[in-house]
Amino acid sequence: MASQVSGRGSWRAVLRRIADAVLDRPARSQVASGWWDTASQERPGWRERAAHLDADIVFSVDYRSCRRCGLAWVEQPYTDPLYQRCGLARAGLSALRAEHPDLNWHTLGGHLTESQAFWTVVGTGVPGGYQQRHLCSHVRPG
Repeated sequence: MASQVSGRGSWRAVLRRIADAVLDRPARSQVASGWWDTASQERPGWRERAAHLDADIVFSVDYRSCRRCGLAWVEQPYTDPLYQRCGLARAGLSALRAEHPDLNWHTLGGHLTESQAFWTVVGTGVPGGYQQRHLCSHVRPG
């Protein structure tokens, strides 16, 4: 993998920090579980949970929650093709749920035919089961 070349990862990290400052993007913060948490670049008011290998994102998912309703939503899980079917998405979603244990988890969109098996597997035993549900009235659409 190209990003494993000596020193390249550190340059990417510096460039990312510079870009975040220039574009006035919030800095990434590393949460206790080791996952990175940032503002979603695609959905205002949403967060992005990600795992990095060097400076490359190998897993990410956008999420939003409403404590008043006890609901949370995830959208657009992404796993780098080199790491698909290794349990990374399941681990990322599990870590997110562990940090927000009292929420029922859903998605906004319909599940594509090719992703239905994924959502069935990761939703088993999860409150809400990642079933489709519209945002509550407390959460502004992104």
